Amino acid sequence: MPQVWLVTGAGRGLGVDITKAALAAGHAVVATGRDAAKVAAAVGVHEALLVVTLDVTSPADAQAAVEAAITRFGSIDILVNNAGNFFAGFFEELTTAQIRSQVETLLFGPMNVTRATLPVMRQQRSGMVLTISSTAGIAGQMFCTAYAAAKFGIEGWMESLTPEIAPFGIRTMLVEPGFFRTELLSNDSTTYAEPTIGDYAEQTREIVAAWKSMDGKQGGDPAKLARAIVQLVALKEPPTRFAAGLDAVQTLEAKASTLHAQAQAHLERSSSLAYD
Repeated sequence: MPQVWLVTGAGRGLGVDITKAALAAGHAVVATGRDAAKVAAAVGVHEALLVVTLDVTSPADAQAAVEAAITRFGSIDILVNNAGNFFAGFFEELTTAQIRSQVETLLFGPMNVTRATLPVMRQQRSGMVLTISSTAGIAGQMFCTAYAAAKFGIEGWMESLTPEIAPFGIRTMLVEPGFFRTELLSNDSTTYAEPTIGDYAEQTREIVAAWKSMDGKQGGDPAKLARAIVQLVALKEPPTRFAAGLDAVQTLEAKASTLHAQAQAHLERSSSLAYD
């Protein structure tokens, strides 16, 4: 059955591919971004497409986008929290403002849009909140402290939200992509911390050079991921978590193994802490 999708960050990267895949599958799409003209240029023209300005850090924008979707299509069935950016660098060199901005966009942004959308889905007694997370939300890594903090927050928020909204027929899905050939590592999406500490200087140069060389050469195909997402949403029992890419599967498996080992490492001490 045709559904109404609301996609954030639809002006570039994976958001463009998700919008096109949903339209190709016969769905209606509300494609949003901070620059509506850029979104329109990226996704093209379609009779089932509505382009709306939305800065996810603005609750007022989120509410206005939801209202525009209802006015045009009458419902919102699938919310795709996709908008994002990347502040990279060693924790000591990332400024407080950069870290706050990262969390504002990647965590509070999806919260803003979801908060505006849930009343519609509750009234319908149906819907899905699909949030693009990252393998950085499963396993932290060097140079990703701000990004991982926000993505780990996404994981905990979505896992906790799931049982709250399930009684109203609303599902959730977390998508954890590995390395895909999106624009995340481009200059438009990635901000590197200003090198200020000599102890980190050599590693910073090496990591920045390596990541810049990867831009546009990542192994994952975002168009294939977008089609996979549309297919997963259509399942009778869609997954609550989807590891996107073999590298993502390996990250989840390694983290599961590490957690199990850590749980068992001091089992006797862990199990001896109850009141006598």
